[in-house]
Amino acid sequence: MKILDIRALRGPNYWSNWRHKLMVMRVDLEEMEEYPSNTVEGFPERLKNLIPTLHEHRCSRGYEGGFLERLQEGTWMGHIMEHVALEIQTLAGMQTGFGRTVRDGEETVYNVIFDYEEERAGFYAAKAAFRIVQAMLNAESYSVEKDIDTLREIREEVRFGPSTGSIVAEAVKRNIPILRLNDYSLVQLGWGIHQQRIQATVSGKTSSIGLEIAHDKEETKNMLHNNGCPVPHGLVVSSPDELESALVRIGYPVVIKPADGNHGKGATINIQTPEDARTAFEVAQQHSYRVIVETCIQGADFRMLVINYQLVAAARRTPAHVMGDGTSTIQECIDRVNQDPRRGYGHENVLTEISVDAMTNRILDQAGLSLDSVLPRDQVLYLKSTANLSTGGIAEDVTETVHSFNQFMAERVARLIDLDICGIDIIAPSLSEPITENKGAIIEVNGGPGFRMHLGPTLGKPRNVAAPVLDMLFPTSHSGRIPIVSVTGTNGKTTTTRLIAHIMKTAGEKVGYTTTDGIYIQNQLLYKGDCSGPESARFVLRDPTVNYAVFETARGGMLRAGLGYDLCDVGVVTNVASDHLGLRGIHTLEQLTRVKSLVAENVHADGYAVLNADDDHVFSMQKDVPCKTALFSMDENNPRLKEHCAGEGIAVYYESGVIVLQKGDWKIPVEKVTSIPLTYYGKAAFQIQNVLAATLAAYVQNVKIEDIRLGLQTFVPSAAQLPGRMNVFEFEKFKTLIDYAHNPTSIDAVGKFVNQLGASYKVATLAGTGDRRDQDLYNIGWAAAEHFDEIIVWEDEDYARGRDSQDVVKLLLDGAGSNAKKPKVVFIQDEDEAVEQAMCNAKTGSVICIFTARVEEMTAKMDQFMEKEIDLEISLEDIPNREYTET
Repeated sequence: MKILDIRALRGPNYWSNWRHKLMVMRVDLEEMEEYPSNTVEGFPERLKNLIPTLHEHRCSRGYEGGFLERLQEGTWMGHIMEHVALEIQTLAGMQTGFGRTVRDGEETVYNVIFDYEEERAGFYAAKAAFRIVQAMLNAESYSVEKDIDTLREIREEVRFGPSTGSIVAEAVKRNIPILRLNDYSLVQLGWGIHQQRIQATVSGKTSSIGLEIAHDKEETKNMLHNNGCPVPHGLVVSSPDELESALVRIGYPVVIKPADGNHGKGATINIQTPEDARTAFEVAQQHSYRVIVETCIQGADFRMLVINYQLVAAARRTPAHVMGDGTSTIQECIDRVNQDPRRGYGHENVLTEISVDAMTNRILDQAGLSLDSVLPRDQVLYLKSTANLSTGGIAEDVTETVHSFNQFMAERVARLIDLDICGIDIIAPSLSEPITENKGAIIEVNGGPGFRMHLGPTLGKPRNVAAPVLDMLFPTSHSGRIPIVSVTGTNGKTTTTRLIAHIMKTAGEKVGYTTTDGIYIQNQLLYKGDCSGPESARFVLRDPTVNYAVFETARGGMLRAGLGYDLCDVGVVTNVASDHLGLRGIHTLEQLTRVKSLVAENVHADGYAVLNADDDHVFSMQKDVPCKTALFSMDENNPRLKEHCAGEGIAVYYESGVIVLQKGDWKIPVEKVTSIPLTYYGKAAFQIQNVLAATLAAYVQNVKIEDIRLGLQTFVPSAAQLPGRMNVFEFEKFKTLIDYAHNPTSIDAVGKFVNQLGASYKVATLAGTGDRRDQDLYNIGWAAAEHFDEIIVWEDEDYARGRDSQDVVKLLLDGAGSNAKKPKVVFIQDEDEAVEQAMCNAKTGSVICIFTARVEEMTAKMDQFMEKEIDLEISLEDIPNREYTET
């Protein structure tokens, strides 16, 4: 067996519209295809003994033990890997449960599909599941615990912390889209111009000056003191001599902490002796050269959380501690506390396991204790000098007991420091009375405070403190979304995408769009290349200047990683025809239709699926879409259209040379095709189809008819505005046409258009791509022969894609030769030579169609020929001799 590839899906996908996070592992079972699990002696037992919790898997049986029954009766290794990958993630504390395994279409090859929480963990689980199954087949020992521990470590490294996670979860709950911008806590909420950003609990609105002040504890203390807020008396020192002098002036007990820092790092409290003070000073200086020495305020440790300058929660914090029973050692007491099911590794549970670190050892040394010491019954030993939950502390919610003066003071402090989200640390006997009356004081003000103690306190009521963050960032309950139009189909995607983007720009929108040519932000090309996949879509959605997005959405990206968004406003499907079949498990038109239908099925309920009523495969999508539908047709009498409009539906169609919109019985002519440059005065029928789709997409987005009309009138199929799509170059004696057509349907469409031009002689230069099926390559040759008098086939080694390029050429030649029209067929090795050959031998009144993926290079070549128009009567003697073969 071997793994062929593993990929992570991150959006709606071929396997599931709503399970966005799926791993797809392609596995070749090779000879194990002949050996299901029941034929391998001892295999089911070895796997059950290794992972007993597989008993809980129901599989298709629908009850616990169902999968083990399948294992005993006989199932294939890919299916077993699916269940193993799910279970080891579950054992590592990740919630997974969906999986399926299906044949890829190639003999012995399977797609093993399962969900994941964290992408890195998903990749690891896929490889580990393969290793585990292989080891059980070979009757080898295997430590699944190591895999589980590794998965836990990966999860803790890459998952959101509880604070960031709570904000993200609240955003998802409100239907606000999220984009993770790095491997840590930088997150974009919303899209385009409406986006907001957070980094942990620091928002894009948070004052950088406020954060600087809060980070400088001395500055914070001075600002609060100067504005009448109670703070402990203290001094800043930076040397042992200054420390000694400060201790004399302040007196014991004291707190020593870094002047620059947060979250209690380097702080030591309740210091009673000069020796302990010197040790604490050394610890603090590991975090900051400047160290604060201040009076140790007596009382409990409280945190008041202020968001958008309003108090939203308060908690009493207690440092990690154990209580003696008179017989157990301190280490045994710690172990017993850590057995609490609420405690876990890192942030996986409400509470964190208590660890023994340098701070713990220092506290034990100061108390004359060790981990082997036995505490008397009911004696409490604090193991940390700070009350952070991340070091094992506990929290009790006290929000409802906070005195009104303390609430006023906390909200005023947030204004003084200028922090929209801040945590105010207070030491006081309680918060139920003014801290100015019970000798309490403000100890610190923290920017980017943790939410964990409020989200899941050990005692008291949990507080949804993420909600006020979202209220602040999106005050009018805005979803943070921008309109998205997504366009898919076999042919016409790029043209339709560009035309929609042009219409929206004409209507005044700031458009970002993606095509197979590149990524454009407000008509500026920012990235060149095939950008019809999900990452390119996210590029646009990340741009803060864009308020409208239009995406060309190709099958390759959908199969590779899913859609680049969750829901769009308009999903356009132009057509479904034979192309790219045989790739990534898609072998039939029905399967290709399922892929393309993702765009139509992932439109929000108030949006529209814009569907081609002339295409049976596209029209069939109507029954599964969760939104409204709008239809377009080249036939005004299409019965599907008539039925749709009879039900008050919206449609657009071609009638007597005019683009007509209809809603119910209401009709409005949009524009004559003779006034739409893209249609070449109505001669390019397939471009009229694209115009219909774009017109309808704009109309259902409430674009005015006047703006649609202006957009159609001003969109020209030039190399600048629509590169590689029907780009015509007029020479003195002939025309050339550059087009990206690369499948039988598009070759046929361009051929029909050329027939409308009344050319005396028609020439095509073309090649094939190695990853196409033999039949598709053959059909390309046949389709070209149907319309052209001469075909020049050239060999495209760059797109052989693992196949002998000579085989590709032969199939094209065979297809062309089989057509009864028997055109002249020529083979030339190189594309540049093929094009030059065609142009230098061009007949007067002829049209040369250059079917190419090298659009930019061929356009440059046309420009060069244009510059030589004066010398265009070039004879073959003017060009280096070349060998070519007439077939």
